[in-house]
Amino acid sequence: MLTRRHFICSTAALFSTPIASASFASPISDRSKWSRWDAQITPKNYDPETTNLWGLHPRFLPRIVEANPGLKVGDIHVDAVARYLYHIREDGTAMRYGVAIARGNLYEPGTYTIQRKAKWPTWTPTAAMIKRDPGLYERHADGMSGGPTNPLGSRALYLYVGNRDTYLRIHGTPSPRSIGGRASSGCVRMVMAHINGLYDHVLKGSTAYLYPPDGTVSARS
Repeated sequence: MLTRRHFICSTAALFSTPIASASFASPISDRSKWSRWDAQITPKNYDPETTNLWGLHPRFLPRIVEANPGLKVGDIHVDAVARYLYHIREDGTAMRYGVAIARGNLYEPGTYTIQRKAKWPTWTPTAAMIKRDPGLYERHADGMSGGPTNPLGSRALYLYVGNRDTYLRIHGTPSPRSIGGRASSGCVRMVMAHINGLYDHVLKGSTAYLYPPDGTVSARS
């Protein structure tokens, strides 16, 4: 005969242990490490115009240049031909940096709005990236925490069209020797120490113009 006590015990045995569910830790960016990471990627006695521990061609080091007339202060212009990024300043000049652009047909010229900024961002490859190169990206499908080896590096500017995230970024890179080439999966890459210098001067809502590989430039060196 099954008593009430037997029923309660049996039920407890069947249901008292929670069913384990598959869970994955979300990628994080540990703020307590940001200062240490910044120091780690910034060379000792760093001078933007002369420090070149990365072996870059000297023309890719940051330079102040004369901006073309009529450009809006605060906007960014990416010259895909010369591999330069220009940030327009108030005095008729621009700060020019060397960049790498996307390889092949992954580079997407256009006019974008910088709707978000992030320090030491997390990163998750898109479904298209995983499909295109599963051997490289599939292991990061659940995301990668911020840090010096993260593909987005130390800073990221997020490019939108209206309210739509394009998944294009202007960001630092742990592979600084790629600067001057075509290396990314759609984004614009910068040396991490360089984008750290740019980041605080870029306001959300600014416009970023990514010119086609045969487009015009926005400043004179």
